[in-house]
Amino acid sequence: MGNEKSPPAPMTVSQLTGLIKAKLEGDFRSVDVEGEISGWKLYPSGHAYFTLKDEGAQMPAVMFSSSLKAALEADPALERSLRDGTKVKARGTVSVYPPRGSYQFVVRRIRLAGEGELMRKYLELKARLEAEGLFDSSRKRPLPFLPRRIGIVTSESGAVIHDMERVFARRFPGLHVRLYPALVQGAEAPRTIIAGIDYFNSNPWADVVIVARGGGSFEDLFCFNDEALVRAVAASAVPVVSAVGHETDFTLCDFAADVRAGTPSIAAEMAVPVKSELAAKVDDLKVRLASALRAKGETFAQRLDHASDGLLRALGLSFERAQAKLEGAKRAMELLSPYAVLERGYSLVTGEDGAVVKSALSLSPGAAIHARFAEGSVTARVEEAG
Repeated sequence: MGNEKSPPAPMTVSQLTGLIKAKLEGDFRSVDVEGEISGWKLYPSGHAYFTLKDEGAQMPAVMFSSSLKAALEADPALERSLRDGTKVKARGTVSVYPPRGSYQFVVRRIRLAGEGELMRKYLELKARLEAEGLFDSSRKRPLPFLPRRIGIVTSESGAVIHDMERVFARRFPGLHVRLYPALVQGAEAPRTIIAGIDYFNSNPWADVVIVARGGGSFEDLFCFNDEALVRAVAASAVPVVSAVGHETDFTLCDFAADVRAGTPSIAAEMAVPVKSELAAKVDDLKVRLASALRAKGETFAQRLDHASDGLLRALGLSFERAQAKLEGAKRAMELLSPYAVLERGYSLVTGEDGAVVKSALSLSPGAAIHARFAEGSVTARVEEAG
């Protein structure tokens, strides 16, 4: 009994982690790895944290500032290429971080291994659809100035729909908004988003449709590069706003849509004006219109007064001229009248038939004659003619 060995004392977590760290860092002191970058993030410290992955696995990676600076100095083109979806060849060391019990690949050197598979598909499809004219600016339509109803295709959970609702409530209270719930990530997402676009096209309800999703990695947003979805956006009879990711994210849906918004909240702001500002503008236009009409009325009244004065003056002159002409004609007629000579002492003799007697030989004895003087007249009988 005295010769029995006591069981070994258990290791602490720190001791076991130390052994694993020594083993991994010893066996994988310098290895080459090829994979696709995902979640690339450069911190103010100059360190870059990201994930290296392939179709079967992924592992966290870090590239400290000194190594990254040396790589960029050796190949300046890397600065534009180190992003999500880029395929790289990296040399480094497997390291263990004991406080969290996690491992990571510490990259010492990095070079491009060609574009990642997703990026390659993205660029190839973009070039093909662009060649078809699917992204031409001439195909794009302006958004309605004052839409009455807005359709939104996005996830029913998450912050996106709530953020957009707050913007709508602030800018245009009482606006009619309808949500078509859809998946916004994964292999099934394009099918559900297309169904949402088809819904708002087959049901003539919405004046504009917003396809929206919050930020994410290139892989998270890749469903918005699906060819069938991009074609559905381009073929929509209702104007479409694409609001996918952040300002720096671009998907093929953005290029196919009538309008691209940097974020879902920006899309909501672009879709509708501010109701209070619009009402203020309408009130201002009413005041300006009333003022303009009043000024026009006053101007017209003045012109009418001036025209009336002119017409009266013209009528007065015409009347005076007509009156003068009438007086002249009257005087001319008086001068030509046979009665005018009676004033000078002559008389006018007419026979029984009323005809003027021009010769005494035309009278017969006993005929009655009538003599008219300037003042009065007499009737007599001819005693003897000749």
